[in-house]
Amino acid sequence: KKQEADFRSFLESIGDSIVMVADEDLCKVHVHTNDPGLAFQKALLYGELSNMKIDNMRLEHREKLFHMEQGGGATEISQEVSGQAEKPVEEPVSETVHKEIGFVAVCVGEGIANIFRNLGVDQVIEGGQTMNPSTADIMEAVDKVDADTVFILPNNKNIILAANQAVDMDDQKKLIVIPSKTIAQGISAVVNYMEGVGVEENKEAMTAALDEVHSGEVTYAVRDTTIDNIEIRKGDFMGIGDSGIAAVGTSCEEVTMDLIDKMAIDETELISIYYGQDVTKDEADHLRNLVSSKYANHDVELQFGGQPVYYYLVSTE
Repeated sequence: KKQEADFRSFLESIGDSIVMVADEDLCKVHVHTNDPGLAFQKALLYGELSNMKIDNMRLEHREKLFHMEQGGGATEISQEVSGQAEKPVEEPVSETVHKEIGFVAVCVGEGIANIFRNLGVDQVIEGGQTMNPSTADIMEAVDKVDADTVFILPNNKNIILAANQAVDMDDQKKLIVIPSKTIAQGISAVVNYMEGVGVEENKEAMTAALDEVHSGEVTYAVRDTTIDNIEIRKGDFMGIGDSGIAAVGTSCEEVTMDLIDKMAIDETELISIYYGQDVTKDEADHLRNLVSSKYANHDVELQFGGQPVYYYLVSTE
């Protein structure tokens, strides 16, 4: 844990946009830096490296600018000027070479989407608790992945059925649904994917990883109600765990702390916090400091999720 914290601190000194997810044997890292060699050299102090990948972001940016200059951005500009309704943003069709394994994930929030992309997910579908994608939406995303086998991560219990229906409808590719019910489960599943290992072995490992994650979310009540004999007033913050309502109160921070307290802390080593679009970074940093102080023996990861409705998504594993 100290090594992970030291490595993250080093990466923060040479770059940004850091995503680090680790278990006992493996640590997956994404970072934007002008000196990738320094990141590799530092990582070698902690163990062996595998599946390294370096992308020249400046080159990609220049290519996008060239495309815009050649007229690629005319449609977007025309729509903005004419006042036409903006169409939902779709993932670009992959121009990479054909591969054996691909990924499709469902999520909402700019930060969450970027985390999945940085972990290797090919197509991200916008959707969640209040906006479930259809089977057709999932099929469309699958069609854009140039792979023999595509793992689908619904990341919501209400989307699993649509994902399974997509499996029955596609006769061109092998589709496998990893029945993730939360964002945290989906991220854990991707982290446990092992390149070079067979499809069935990966399916088993990724599915098993779901049971190691405890998930929670913090939102607000839109009306007075009573759930599980707990009285909730309109405007109250609610912490919802795997088993239902875990905390209620008038302070978002206190409710989030109470929720984390009840998420099987004694059995876990990692606490992950994803803050939403209605939370400032200062507020999120303050919460992380509180959690880190209270749970000094845990790794505490804070990431920008950008999700609406939910102030915080939290997980322990």
